[in-house]
Amino acid sequence: MATVSDQATGICTHCDRAIPSANIDLHYAHCSRNLERCKICCDMVPKTLAEEHYLNTHAPVACSLCSETMERDILDIHRDENCTRRMVTCEFCEFPLPAIDLAEHQEVCGNRTELCHLCNKYVRLRERYNHEDSCNRIQENSSGSSRYVRPVERDEGPRRRPQQNDFPRKRVFFTIAITGIAVILGSIFFQRKTDLSNVQ
Repeated sequence: MATVSDQATGICTHCDRAIPSANIDLHYAHCSRNLERCKICCDMVPKTLAEEHYLNTHAPVACSLCSETMERDILDIHRDENCTRRMVTCEFCEFPLPAIDLAEHQEVCGNRTELCHLCNKYVRLRERYNHEDSCNRIQENSSGSSRYVRPVERDEGPRRRPQQNDFPRKRVFFTIAITGIAVILGSIFFQRKTDLSNVQ
């Protein structure tokens, strides 16, 4: 008994599939009447569903985040991986922001510093993991060192760094006093000038 693979086949000129020669005329009549080839992806689709296939798969759609136009079937990949307006998280502060702003934000954010509890030095966030590794190795190597760290030091948390904009009170009072004197002198000078112009 001959199997299907042993039968002679012919190629349907409409869909390019190999069809048993005995059925090719019947297949061609059905195929050419009911199916058509998509001009974009070359898949054979039922003629009644050709427009739906185009709209669901190939019709250009705009990304709701960045308004870029693309085929519908790549929209999900675009939104998840490529869209410049998709929300991403900063690796240093975990703040959510658009992907287009991430590099600039992390350049600034990564330069912030935090106190290392092992060596009591301030370390940039972008160097934190490398520093912790090297700091841990140094601590392990010098575990017998003479430096005594009070247990309280570790529990206190990071110490507050003095801010660069913190002026001593004397300097603030001095600035206010100078400003006040300048205002008084200015008003006296302006008053004299006004009096002189009225006399003339």
